[in-house]
Amino acid sequence: MPLLLTRKDVEQVLTMKDAIAAVEEGFRQLALGNVTMPQRTVIRIPEHHGIHLGMPAYMGGTEGGESLALKVVTVYHDNPSKFGLPTTIGTLLLNDPHTGALVAIMDAGFLTAMRTGAASGVATKYLAREDARSLGLFGAGVQARTQLMAVCEVRSIDRVILYDLNEEAREKFAAEMSERLSIPIEPTEDPQTCVENDIIVAATSSSTPIFEGSWVEEGTHINGIGSHTPQTRELDTETIQNAKVVTDYISACLAEAGDLIIPIQEGAISEDHIHASLGEIVAGLKPGRESVGEITLFKSVGLAVQDAATAVRVYELAQAAGVGEEVEI
Repeated sequence: MPLLLTRKDVEQVLTMKDAIAAVEEGFRQLALGNVTMPQRTVIRIPEHHGIHLGMPAYMGGTEGGESLALKVVTVYHDNPSKFGLPTTIGTLLLNDPHTGALVAIMDAGFLTAMRTGAASGVATKYLAREDARSLGLFGAGVQARTQLMAVCEVRSIDRVILYDLNEEAREKFAAEMSERLSIPIEPTEDPQTCVENDIIVAATSSSTPIFEGSWVEEGTHINGIGSHTPQTRELDTETIQNAKVVTDYISACLAEAGDLIIPIQEGAISEDHIHASLGEIVAGLKPGRESVGEITLFKSVGLAVQDAATAVRVYELAQAAGVGEEVEI
């Protein structure tokens, strides 16, 4: 019988350290050709400001770590303000790769936030300067929390500058996360102050650029994870032009990432401006950061292999801990 895992169950067993390890392996196997991952299906519901995504993936190539999964996720930006619901709601089905049998049904809201944060953690591990200590964080939502957790997992961050348009949200975030991580978090009303750090994370719902590329200093690493449609972007053209660009997956970003699509349409860059997919760097097929002064940028739209890799790890951890409930379908 399949194991039913609630959000509380997933939260109980999944740490950021485990999520980063799982996602890193997923990226490696993707680059090595051991992942089958069709482009996700997208249904847009503009009258309700939402999208519905179907994300299947099979990950092989790992001893005992194969995964076959399908995540169904919705992103409705009005949910928090109108209905008191999370922006992102998801459910994941995990199947046995050998038999096709359903082995787990799990809530994917927390899993999605963790695996997205973990992707930035992996990118930061390979692309940020080793001595990076300060973080400028744009956004004070759920995703910003796991982004902060992931960056702190791979770098010794001792200062965080937080910018969000909502003063109450940024003050609350700063108080909660500084206590949780024992790191000083300074809210600011000045986006430029947020940019002037070793690492920048863009985790907002903005559809237009949130800072100017001219503000970005040499040696900075940027994680751009908030925007994921062809018409929206958090990063301006100058930021993209000045950076070594690494994507979670080149074809996915060329289909969905306005941060890259718009500068290409403008003629400001070509597709060749993209240096690599992250998995190629993880697998040692292409170099990551090559100098102290270069600006590196990781652009992510989210991949099904991240879910598949994380879900099988959640399932293993839940079995070991005796968490979850077996159900008859």
